[in-house]
Amino acid sequence: MQVILGTKIGMTQIIGDDGVVTPVTILEAGPCTVTQIKTVETDGYNAVQVGYGVGRNLSKSVAGHAKKAGENNSPKVLKEFRVEEIPEGMKLGDTIDVNSFKLGDKVTVTGTSKGKGFAGTVKRHNFIESRNTHGFKGNIRRVGSIGSMYPQKVWKGKKMPGRMGHDQVTVKNLVVAYIDVEKNLIGLKGAVPGPRKGVVSLEGKE
Repeated sequence: MQVILGTKIGMTQIIGDDGVVTPVTILEAGPCTVTQIKTVETDGYNAVQVGYGVGRNLSKSVAGHAKKAGENNSPKVLKEFRVEEIPEGMKLGDTIDVNSFKLGDKVTVTGTSKGKGFAGTVKRHNFIESRNTHGFKGNIRRVGSIGSMYPQKVWKGKKMPGRMGHDQVTVKNLVVAYIDVEKNLIGLKGAVPGPRKGVVSLEGKE
């Protein structure tokens, strides 16, 4: 089953045997522990929940849930992956690592993008600045009219200043270009959303 959680380390480049330079994002992927298995009979759908990392100050509910998969299991992150069929022989406490992937596989990566704080419409929505001549007030980055006549309200979803970034982002069809089994490293061709040390999930098709 090609699912795993990992931490983004950074970007680099690798040189192939043919001399081609490939930009890759290095992730420390796994090892992850299977903490729960859901089936159609018990939960209405098939899914596998995995835990990654070492958490601290876990709540009693999370600690009790994770303990079912092993005495010393205290994951930092829990994530559930839906699957069509539960892999044969999989049980609580099993370990998932980068051996699940091979070079050339295409994976879907989900992470949280970098947060950029409060931003105006020029930066957030690519609005153009107003003119700065012919008697204009000079505040060229203001939003301007937001249509306060009919219907006497601001439509939901109106492009306005606000928080930018720190959103869930999914990138599909990233190719596995590098694998280091001993160090639990995996390199994906291209960019992966999120900052360094950000947790991401990888999901591929076998």
